[in-house]
Amino acid sequence: MSRIAYIDGQYQPLNQPGIMVEDRGYQFSDGVYEVCAIRAGRLVDETAHLDRLDYSLNELAIAAPMPRAALKLVMREVVRRNRILEGILYLQVSRGVAAREHGFAEGLKPVLVMTVRPLSAAKRQMIRTQGIHVLSVPDQRWARRDIKSISLLPNVLARQTARQADMQEAWQIDADGLVTEGAATNAWIVDADGVLRTRPATHDILNGIVRQVLLDLAAQQNLPVSKKPFSLDEAKAAKECFSTASTMSVFPVVSIDGCTIGDGKPGPIASALADAYDKAALRH
Repeated sequence: MSRIAYIDGQYQPLNQPGIMVEDRGYQFSDGVYEVCAIRAGRLVDETAHLDRLDYSLNELAIAAPMPRAALKLVMREVVRRNRILEGILYLQVSRGVAAREHGFAEGLKPVLVMTVRPLSAAKRQMIRTQGIHVLSVPDQRWARRDIKSISLLPNVLARQTARQADMQEAWQIDADGLVTEGAATNAWIVDADGVLRTRPATHDILNGIVRQVLLDLAAQQNLPVSKKPFSLDEAKAAKECFSTASTMSVFPVVSIDGCTIGDGKPGPIASALADAYDKAALRH
């Protein structure tokens, strides 16, 4: 079955052209996006994703493409037309189409694009069981990482560097030697004192939706939590490390730069939080 995309008001085959050459998203990366998991045919953490979309749009002074109720209808229709039960929905809003000039006029009509694709639940389980290997790289991104901007070239290069080293993710390191986040994930450790730590949600990182949910779940389980930055050395000496993102929810990290984390297997806290997240996702 041909995949169906939603492009600026039209449902159409994914391989059919639909983006104008002078779309500012295409020419300037002038836009934002969201990625929402689909479980059992339903969108996971939908409200939180749309709240963050509103935040990103407001921070960049981009108009909403349509009211939220209408946007939710389109999201469901794209999922339905593609018959996706397990997968992800990608939603992108660019500032709009205009003659190429760095400055932008007010009142541009934003362009909404939406696609979905399947994602294997078996792959998620394999990652949970085996864990991933991480490479550390310098963080070269801009200063407003809290905005989910489509300008992702440093992230792309970081992930590609990791792949070329036969690793699955890159953790980015700031000028002070502290871990910011992954190329496409938030970073966590269980430190030597057994405290669950993740960097605070400032302009330095994207406030991941799974990150937000896991902080609530950790509180419910009475786990000691600290929103305190940690160094690369602390991560390598940690009892556990893991990443989080909407694609696979929890990615246990079993090595960083070839240094084995803990006993080299996914840790109990990461596994318990992954199970709790799965249960929460199915209640949506």
